[in-house]
Amino acid sequence: MSTKPLDADTRPAGHGGSQAWAPAFAPGGGAHDANASSGGSASVFVPGTTTPVALPPPLAPAERARLDQAFCATLEKGIHGLCFSPYTEGQQPGSQISRAQIHERLAIVRPHTRWVRSFSCTDGHEQTPPVAKAMGLKTLVGAWLGIDREINAREIAGVIAVAQAGHADIVAVGNEVLLRGDLSEDELIAHIEQVKAALPGVPVGYVDAYFLFEKHPRVTAACDVVMCNCYPFWEGCPRDQALAYMQTMLARTRAAAPGKRVLISETGWPDQGSAFHGAVPGTEAAMLYFVETAAWAECEGIEWFHFAAFDEAWKVGAEGDVGAFWGLWDKDALPKFAGKP
Repeated sequence: MSTKPLDADTRPAGHGGSQAWAPAFAPGGGAHDANASSGGSASVFVPGTTTPVALPPPLAPAERARLDQAFCATLEKGIHGLCFSPYTEGQQPGSQISRAQIHERLAIVRPHTRWVRSFSCTDGHEQTPPVAKAMGLKTLVGAWLGIDREINAREIAGVIAVAQAGHADIVAVGNEVLLRGDLSEDELIAHIEQVKAALPGVPVGYVDAYFLFEKHPRVTAACDVVMCNCYPFWEGCPRDQALAYMQTMLARTRAAAPGKRVLISETGWPDQGSAFHGAVPGTEAAMLYFVETAAWAECEGIEWFHFAAFDEAWKVGAEGDVGAFWGLWDKDALPKFAGKP
């Protein structure tokens, strides 16, 4: 997941802007995206600053009931895709993942999504796509690339084997490699071309923060499908402006990739943790972002993957205290939000 905020000259022009689409849930009056326990006069501090960020008041009971209903209806109906990692308490990248664990967690999300996105094809994660396909789900299968060339070679071999076995509907070669600076543009393109050559007929592309496709047109050109991560939260956007802001992210990616299939490979909002500039985590904020994004995406025919299915406790160190709280279900696979779907 993208954790690096943009420089000022790369941001979309403003967080707001008009939008023709009307949200499915529009509570009346005032801000409405704090935790339900927060009072109207409460505030939080952005880490590393002395500037307080005001917490909006919680929804009134009737409005919260409407949000609960909208959230449950959205999840019950199902969305396009969910980002899926099967890690349980004490596990992290490098842990060996069993097929039984993958099956147990996929069975939870299966009724609520049509696609799942996996991130790796080593350490047992290569079992996710066949299990998902057996459940009737479509798969966006990732090869995780980083600075270790030996691991990269195993990931590439793994994703090719998974796709050649018929378990991948789309292949993603790398996730935010350019954002992290792990590989050069030439190295990344070489991996993309290698996978494309091995998988004729399978759409192959790359995942990164949306603005990287503007900065690296050669990478964009190499992709059959362009997959952009869009996080208004990590650019400090207030929750009530986040959907419109995210729409500009997608528009910029499409402009950088004319004629190509473009999908949103990650977007979401954390329900706990520290504020990031004007972006404040919260239960109602996370629910609202999910409901509004799903309604807009369905209306416009957008392919999108919500981040994430489950909370991942190991991410606290990697992404700050918000890192562990992006899931629709918690780290123990228990429902977190309204109605406990």
